[in-house]
Amino acid sequence: MDEVSEDRADAFFHALADRTRRDILRRVLAGEHSVTALAAKYDMSFAAVQKHTAVLERAGLLTKRRNGREQLASGDVDAVRTVASLLDELEDVWRGRIDRIDTMLGDPAPDQES
Repeated sequence: MDEVSEDRADAFFHALADRTRRDILRRVLAGEHSVTALAAKYDMSFAAVQKHTAVLERAGLLTKRRNGREQLASGDVDAVRTVASLLDELEDVWRGRIDRIDTMLGDPAPDQES
């Protein structure tokens, strides 16, 4: 992975490390929400919710647009797919390691058992 990809992965995982941000992302992936409507769902200040949406936006997981006085937030499905592919890569590495351990121990692969 190149440096830009690594930086993007860092931003994704930083953004997703917080449960409030994950919940906001779920909501905006389901449909566009105003930041004001999102803020009403949480027991925190409007400014705190704005900060959470800003972290998601910097990571590329959420986009905002203006509609009059409102900021409308939408989730970026392609960015979420990128996160999923990063996790798939990590799983492939892990599975490869498990396969090598099985080979070293002489255990048959799970699909070879009868």
